[in-house]
Amino acid sequence: MITGRCHCGETVFEINGELPQALTRCTCTFCSRRGALHAYYEPKQVKVTSDAGSDKIYRWNTKTVAHHFCGTCGCTTYSDSPDFQQDGTWDGKTRRIAVNARLFDDFDAEDWPHTVIDGRHLW
Repeated sequence: MITGRCHCGETVFEINGELPQALTRCTCTFCSRRGALHAYYEPKQVKVTSDAGSDKIYRWNTKTVAHHFCGTCGCTTYSDSPDFQQDGTWDGKTRRIAVNARLFDDFDAEDWPHTVIDGRHLW
């Protein structure tokens, strides 16, 4: 079980799973500004508890991705997105959760292997 929280603690999450072999850093204009290192999970693996007033969502472009952040401390918490494949295809129903691994308890995301997705040119 992996646990984590935003800076102020109003958003707390549990992940029923293991750390991925590598975290992901996306270079798109949005992700590069947020600075998150993503760990991907199936929605059923992630349980998020947050104060209804503090969970904020930002959607842009196609509006298919819900980028969650804490409205109190501003930490990027997770994104709920289509499970896009590397070629950009999506089956129209399968989703995935990209959790900001920088928020995992007792874990230094910088020390974990990570790969880079060229989001500036993929999307």
